Amino acid sequence: MSILAGLAVIYLGSGQEDGSHQVTNALLVIGGLAGLIVWNLTRPTTNKPVS
Repeated sequence: MSILAGLAVIYLGSGQEDGSHQVTNALLVIGGLAGLIVWNLTRPTTNKPVS
């Protein structure tokens, strides 16, 4: 899920001039941060009892 979030940020944020996608370093950083945030919010915790 976190990988998909990072890829979605990179894909949607890339410039789409002439049919090619241009990705900048800042966009890669933002995509990585989005992936880390989603991973942090969705990771399992050890203190929850399993039903």
